Amino acid sequence: MTAVLEPTCAPLAATSGDTLAVPLVQGGTVGYANFDYAASAPALAAVTERVSALLPYYASVHRGAGYASRVSTECYESARGTVGTFFDAADDQVTVFTRGTTDALNLLARCVPGDTVVLDIEHHANFLPWLANGRRVVTAAGTVAETLRRLVAELCCKPAALLAVTGASNVTGELLPLRELAEIAHRCGARLLVDAAQLAPHRRISLRDTGIDYLVCSGHKLYAPFGAGVLVGRRDWLDAAPPYLAGGGAVRSVSVAETEWAAAPQRHEGGSPNVLGAAAVAAACEALAAIPEERFVAHERALTERLRDGLAGVPGVSQPRIFADSGEGVGIVAFTVDGFAPGHVAAYLSAEHGIGVRDGRFCAHPLLERLGLPAALRASVGVGTTVEHVDRLIAALHTLVRGESAWSYAAEGGAWSPVPETRPLGADAFGAAPCAGF
Repeated sequence: MTAVLEPTCAPLAATSGDTLAVPLVQGGTVGYANFDYAASAPALAAVTERVSALLPYYASVHRGAGYASRVSTECYESARGTVGTFFDAADDQVTVFTRGTTDALNLLARCVPGDTVVLDIEHHANFLPWLANGRRVVTAAGTVAETLRRLVAELCCKPAALLAVTGASNVTGELLPLRELAEIAHRCGARLLVDAAQLAPHRRISLRDTGIDYLVCSGHKLYAPFGAGVLVGRRDWLDAAPPYLAGGGAVRSVSVAETEWAAAPQRHEGGSPNVLGAAAVAAACEALAAIPEERFVAHERALTERLRDGLAGVPGVSQPRIFADSGEGVGIVAFTVDGFAPGHVAAYLSAEHGIGVRDGRFCAHPLLERLGLPAALRASVGVGTTVEHVDRLIAALHTLVRGESAWSYAAEGGAWSPVPETRPLGADAFGAAPCAGF
């Protein structure tokens, strides 16, 4: 049954971008319609409030007896517990704070004692780090079922330490069956790593129930864009590996002759940690956990179906998919428009309609190649998306394909822009004094 969403339906949660008005090249302003959540989500209001409240207490963590330092330390360590609870981590799993998904995957790659098996549909973050430790690439089939059979065959023909997969495609939003993948990996003597950068903002994940051994995600996709991410996973590999960054905070003791390293998670958090980033991730986890899951999923499903149905009605628009049997995905939709370069379409939507979408290859070049696309467009929905946003996007595409665009566009250096560009950019856009280099 198709989900129903009334046009008056309000966003699920307040974000820092809710009231953003953006200029149009033809003059005037319009409320920003953000369809680029999959790249970076705006901060939840609860996140910015937490960061603002903590800023006066910002101080060194684990290294000071002053009150501000004690408060910062407590906030940092309690954030670790909040994240672990949000992902329902098992007793032998720890939470390491990182700079983001890419950082977390590079950290784990140094800890894996053997080969890693990956699919060719991965984001570069879950593809490139495994080069150094025996990466084995399995070509995804046209169905999920056949892809799973290929993974079983690969894992059975030669032992591997880790199977690393995306939780949700950052291009098409399609999902893989994580519980089944965990069972496959464990049956073949491997562990399962899930890149949850695109899954965590859309679905609840229980490491305990699914059997996932390691999970990574970025705060900036989880409505906490303050430079932090997480690696949650089993302690033993993390304790046995050399520290990711050798420095203060990663040690128990140091002498001229030898160093005694700390256990995980501190072992891999050398240097002064990102207290505000960790607090932001924790605040986002708390805010998202407070939204009833059924309401969260129903809201996204209705918006995504409206978006897909609307795109299907625009002449010349196609929606590429990886698998014929993948079923429902998360709120990420890739599309192309016949006769128009994706960069041209994205520039037009922004300049004339105040709509933000992503264009390009989405740091997933092998996947775009297998889809036969040099580039594409991507519209992703989030907690602040409304029916008006979806309808505005569809109406704007109809206007474009009818040949009624009001402006000219040109590509220079690979980037498309309106000609002329009449909107203020850089620091001028928000009234700040020009920064050096602007």
